[in-house]
Amino acid sequence: MKTSTRTLAAGILAAGLVIAAPLAASAHVTATPQGDPAAGGYGLVTFAFSHGCKESPTTAISIDMPAGLDSVTPTVTPGWQVKVTRANGDGLVQNVTYTADQPVQTGLRVAFDLSVKYSKDAAGKTLSFPVVQSCVQGETDWTQIPADGQDPESLDTPAPSVKVGAAVADSGDDDGDGDGDHNAHAMAAPAADGTGTGTTGVWLGAGGLAAGLAGLVTGIVALRRARR
Repeated sequence: MKTSTRTLAAGILAAGLVIAAPLAASAHVTATPQGDPAAGGYGLVTFAFSHGCKESPTTAISIDMPAGLDSVTPTVTPGWQVKVTRANGDGLVQNVTYTADQPVQTGLRVAFDLSVKYSKDAAGKTLSFPVVQSCVQGETDWTQIPADGQDPESLDTPAPSVKVGAAVADSGDDDGDGDGDHNAHAMAAPAADGTGTGTTGVWLGAGGLAAGLAGLVTGIVALRRARR
């Protein structure tokens, strides 16, 4: 009987640890890239949280940008005001701060998207984004950066991070505005080799049709004369 009781208790404890692990991991501010981040390429990074500062509602999230980014464009989020701070007033984005119109209670997930361009020299690097979470009472600094080989989960308040992969091939069609839509611009342009659907192709097709009809008429006239 005692053995059964001990076995049951051990099972309950193990189940509790399994449940507690993801709950502890979720009590962070996270940074999730869309797709595979590549040096020299564009991408979206989603910052999210679902907790306050020891249950106190969240009023603002301030995100510092690390070296390794060539451009940052924050997405407007309903219910939040966004402020961008740049180096020397008009240089690279250094900080993006979202301030809530109304404090957000613990248990509600909030997410912010940043469109970024990764620097070419960021290949293989882990970019850490120090975050300060301000609340009605107090604040939490998610700014701890792990040492080489250290597990970020071993830290109390780790900074969210993104691992950048190998460099992408240079397409030469950078639109320079950091919104990541340079490929869309290229796709919308007519093909330069004449294979597109521009007006030149239309006129060439019409000319070929006219020439074919003229040849047909000439052949019919010649055939009638031969019969006579």
